[in-house]
Amino acid sequence: MTDSEGNEYTPQEGDVIRFAMKKTYEDKEPLILKVIPHESMTLTLDPEDTKSLPAPASFVYDIEITYADGAVDTFINKAKLTLTEEVH
Repeated sequence: MTDSEGNEYTPQEGDVIRFAMKKTYEDKEPLILKVIPHESMTLTLDPEDTKSLPAPASFVYDIEITYADGAVDTFINKAKLTLTEEVH
């Protein structure tokens, strides 16, 4: 992982990594909020997470880390995600 300053960082025990997705950045509450395990750094969106959302549609998201010492760094900011319709 690279922090917002461009430095390499490996998440440590006590760090909390959070994914938040909204329709727009102005929305107060995220539609999806997930904690990403620091051991795997893998985000999984399950069908239940997106079931109530319209598709196709575009959303915005960011990913931030709260370090064990309490400092916060948004290392992915103003990214876009497109939810597509399910294919049967």
